Amino acid sequence: MGSNLPISRRMLLAGFAASGLIMTARSPLAAGTLPKMVVTKDPNCGCCTGWVEHVRAAGFDVEVVESAEVNRLKTRLGVPQALASCHTAEIGGYVIEGHVPPAAIKRLLAEKPDGNGLAVPGMPVGSPGMEVEGTEPETYEVVLFAPSGQRTYARYTGDREA
Repeated sequence: MGSNLPISRRMLLAGFAASGLIMTARSPLAAGTLPKMVVTKDPNCGCCTGWVEHVRAAGFDVEVVESAEVNRLKTRLGVPQALASCHTAEIGGYVIEGHVPPAAIKRLLAEKPDGNGLAVPGMPVGSPGMEVEGTEPETYEVVLFAPSGQRTYARYTGDREA
């Protein structure tokens, strides 16, 4: 014969957990699951090295390729000339152009919007890799670009979303 004992919510959840029916939610971008990033940069560029240090510190596995032919790569990957910067990265099927903050890259990889990638045109002071001691960081746009056009994806001041 069965028992008619009342089951509490806690007992029910504990039973599910013990049976493996409750799975923990994990971000697809949890540590160790970020795709590998390949950064192509000019061998003489120091700020590119600074940017690579930022993305590595954020958990990205980065391979650096030094090449004097970075502009050919930008053209092949569809980076609009107006958005070009000093280095180009490839990750998860996207292009990352310039000093894009690591948080914006993680958001891109999580949201997977239609587009070729993200760009921070120029070299804004205070953006990752472009820090200047004693100088206030500039506010700048992170642009999502595609063959169909461009739009602001995020705004940052330094490495913080504005």
